[in-house]
Amino acid sequence: MSEEQLFTLQKNTLTKVSHPETLVGYLAVADSWLVENGRARHLQAHYDRFTNWVLQISPHLEIGNFLEQVTRLIPKEGSWFPRIEFVTDPNSDAKSGQLIFRLREAPELLRTISLWSFSEPDPRANPLVKGPDLSLGLQMRRAAQMHGAEEAVLLDPQGFIVEGALTSLVWFRDEVLCAPGDDLDWIPSITRREIFSIAESMGMQTRDEKVKPADLVGL
Repeated sequence: MSEEQLFTLQKNTLTKVSHPETLVGYLAVADSWLVENGRARHLQAHYDRFTNWVLQISPHLEIGNFLEQVTRLIPKEGSWFPRIEFVTDPNSDAKSGQLIFRLREAPELLRTISLWSFSEPDPRANPLVKGPDLSLGLQMRRAAQMHGAEEAVLLDPQGFIVEGALTSLVWFRDEVLCAPGDDLDWIPSITRREIFSIAESMGMQTRDEKVKPADLVGL
């Protein structure tokens, strides 16, 4: 796998950065998606989600030109997993920040994974926004790998499943597609929304469920 390419928005132009270690700051917002041979599902939805999150922090930031440049920089061939970021400087005005684009090859897609329940209640500081807790998610995933699994499952204080450290979780109970409900703090997942939309368009039943890990054994 080739190294990622890093670009930052400088004077309204995405410019390739040769020394990523010079970038410092707080990862306030991030978004990523899969691209296969120039095609991505619901790309605009990812852009809208990213824009809404960023504007909550920096209401007057111009994002449109940044996103247009990101689209042009994604190759039309191959499998890619690009990521866009808004990084703020902890030593300056919290409403100012840097827009960043990371062009990365897509990781191998797995057909099955094993899950491990994280041993403490959901420790994320901002569970409704993707970005601030990404490094924590990676740490929890590494903990799962140390226990022989691929992903950590986050639980609320009562032990109910919220989502994966870096994934959204859905399951079938008989012929019904299920997932945690809105009473739990999970990142608004575009992929989860699409999966439910496809299921409903096929006439399948869907519902929210409040479950503990033992409730998913065998599903």
